Amino acid sequence: MQKGKKILIVEDEFIVANDLRMILKKHGYEVIGIASSVTQAKTIIAAEKPNWVLLDIILKGHETGIDLAFELNKLEIPFLFISANTNQGILEAVKEARPYGFLTKPFREKDLFIMLDIANERFNTENKPEEPQIKEVQHKTGKPQIIGRSQAFQEVLSQLELVAPTDTSVLLLGESGTGKEKIAQSLHQQSLRKHQPLVVVNCAAIPLSLLESELFGHEKGAFTGAQNRRIGKFELADGGTIFLDEIGELPLEAQTKLLRVLQEQEIDRVGGDLPVKINVRIIAATNRNLEQEVALGHFRLDLYYRLNIFPIAIPPLRKRTEDIEILANYFLALYATKLKKNITAFAPLALAQMQTYPWPGNIREMQHLIERTVLLAKDPVINEMIFAEHLESKLIPSDSPDQKLGSLEEIERDHILRVLESCKGKVSGQGGATEILQISSSSLYSKMKKYGIKPDFY
Repeated sequence: MQKGKKILIVEDEFIVANDLRMILKKHGYEVIGIASSVTQAKTIIAAEKPNWVLLDIILKGHETGIDLAFELNKLEIPFLFISANTNQGILEAVKEARPYGFLTKPFREKDLFIMLDIANERFNTENKPEEPQIKEVQHKTGKPQIIGRSQAFQEVLSQLELVAPTDTSVLLLGESGTGKEKIAQSLHQQSLRKHQPLVVVNCAAIPLSLLESELFGHEKGAFTGAQNRRIGKFELADGGTIFLDEIGELPLEAQTKLLRVLQEQEIDRVGGDLPVKINVRIIAATNRNLEQEVALGHFRLDLYYRLNIFPIAIPPLRKRTEDIEILANYFLALYATKLKKNITAFAPLALAQMQTYPWPGNIREMQHLIERTVLLAKDPVINEMIFAEHLESKLIPSDSPDQKLGSLEEIERDHILRVLESCKGKVSGQGGATEILQISSSSLYSKMKKYGIKPDFY
């Protein structure tokens, strides 16, 4: 946060408030006042219009810091909470209030300024003018190739290009298999650190007993079996980027140590005497709802705010159906070449099956499905997709008399029925069958009438 900004402290404990004022003034910030109640704070805000408010939750009077937070949102004055209260009820209220940071009391002076910088960075990011929309179908960023033309995915690419050249921490959110690691690789390749290491850490795969050694390293003789010095992941990433995948799986004890490393930018090797300075950019990813994990007490609130400076939500494949065909063709070409098979295309039925399938495993599931399909295919065109859950029942030899091929009309009717089933009978509008089939309502009703599909079928 720039020095000289006007800051209002809203805190009912005078000693705490006065210490805050002295710390801020010592570092060049202008403290315009201290308020111990919401009423007093509103008076100062009306007279002075602060740039930032440091806000306790429990205050004098019947109104709380949460009440004032909603007023600050209306006035477009950014704020962050400073509080010792972190029970579930408080956290739910904090989430609704939308602060730019949360600092847990007691805290160190250094923690305060780190959180002020994070809050200011989040505020500037959210209030930056919108970038022009990207139009490319294939977005190539270094080695990892990211493919997509859907509106949902273009928004991800816009955010990616905005944040990649900075050192801002990024939190990638999305279901398993949506391509979070590819996005992390792309972020690194577009950054100023691209010639330095990108170190990938799967937080869910490291046993708790080895976690500290894996992340921070150890000295020779630090514990039984430590026969040599080990350089940890953070030290290996020095100057570059560390990607903490599945960050939501870290136990609380490890979260505390990780938070200190992120704030101090230094690590302590297990058994070491002196801290080691590091300079790394943090990219984290999770398929968990971290806000829910915080509310349940499974994830530290201060670590959440430290990581959640620039969140990017990656949509599941079922919400970017426009990308299914180009992704499928990309994987088809990839595995046909890799497996040295002359397979060139998908038949309309195979494409239709992929368009209507819900893809619980997302892009990773598609990749594995197409690799298996190419491996089993005997013809240049893939006529039908055999999904994992139907593998045993549908793997029928091609010369079996039980395998029947339907007419084009039968295929179209079955496809419309499957789409209507996936939409729970909704014909038009967002999420309706016409959106998936990419035809008009009148055309769909005409086809339904032709094939005897009644509107109340579902």
